[in-house]
Amino acid sequence: MKFGIDRLLAERALRAPLAGRRVALLAHPASVTQDLTHTLDALAGCADVTLSAAFGPQHGLRGDKQDNMVESPDFSDPVHGIPVFSLYGEVRRPTDAMMDTFDVMLVDLQDLGCRIYTFITTLRYVLEAAARHGKAVWVLDRPDPAGRPIEGLTLRPGQESFVGAGPLPMRHGLTLGELGLWFVDTLKLDVDYRVIAMEGWRPDAAPGFGWPLGERIWINPSPNAPNLSMARAYAGTVMLEGTTLSEGRGTTRPLEVFGAPDIDARAVTAEMRALAPHWLAGCALREIWFEPTFHKHAGRLCHGVQIHAEGPAYDHAAFRPWRLQALAFKAIRRLDPDYPLWRDFPYEYELTRLAIDVINGGPLLREWVDDPAATPADLDALTRPDETAWAETRRPYLRY
Repeated sequence: MKFGIDRLLAERALRAPLAGRRVALLAHPASVTQDLTHTLDALAGCADVTLSAAFGPQHGLRGDKQDNMVESPDFSDPVHGIPVFSLYGEVRRPTDAMMDTFDVMLVDLQDLGCRIYTFITTLRYVLEAAARHGKAVWVLDRPDPAGRPIEGLTLRPGQESFVGAGPLPMRHGLTLGELGLWFVDTLKLDVDYRVIAMEGWRPDAAPGFGWPLGERIWINPSPNAPNLSMARAYAGTVMLEGTTLSEGRGTTRPLEVFGAPDIDARAVTAEMRALAPHWLAGCALREIWFEPTFHKHAGRLCHGVQIHAEGPAYDHAAFRPWRLQALAFKAIRRLDPDYPLWRDFPYEYELTRLAIDVINGGPLLREWVDDPAATPADLDALTRPDETAWAETRRPYLRY
């Protein structure tokens, strides 16, 4: 198969509209061609492409920033001699001066298929700025490694943030190019937008179900996105960032595990199975012990669980990571009603709302966890209408 960048390089006709125009690139470390050449270098090698600037999202063009709210500076690229602007530094929206450096922005970002992944919001901000400045935006499309399944509550009005770009469910099932189509339509943007589509992407095909296993090499799109199993689990495990539980940052399997020094993981999983065994389908859960080298509970032995969204136990249609992680929270709350579960700290520049509410696009998930009378069926009743509605909403934007 071919990603958008591979088609752009191979098909001169696709590049023809770039002739005589200044081209900028928004990219990160996973922005590579099939032979692992970085997109910036590959475009610089095209005689008919005039590179004038580059942009980096959260974690930077080079992907060197580990944690959230760790900003990247602007710099000058030492090889290509062009300015590299950070969209996760002093600003998160491109400034007028930045917009003046190009005519067409190419966006080549590997996404994870989850609303909270900030590359989605950066795309929205770029599209809005391009509409104001009369610039063109092209997305060089890449797979949604989590595939087409939909899961989670839709972000509620007034709950927008840098991890909530619009009324999407947590797991939306769109590629970045398709999301751009939805943004342009939903926000009524008058912008020259186009998608350089992939060729041969089969999001429902085994064994990758979204990611072309055996055809393309996985490269971390952000420092704690190390593999496909993490991408599959992320729509659930990302909620751990709003809790006092470790999500495995500071270990070799971040965002595939959860735990803490003061929980009994065996009791938690037993309670999960008693409450909603059907929410644990499609994966394997394994009791683990781990000691993070940095971040939450650094240097302390944690008892926890690893979610294996891989191997013989993996069932793409049955796996529901958002419900699974919500169930873990519910189990902890039932076992210890006073457990200090919710983390109270600034999260992605939101200073007044609880991080778990920012992550979930509203307080409904937290309220369900904290309500002793609320059952798994109650959360399903809240969530299923959102999931059904999104399946219809997204239909016009599907391109594969």
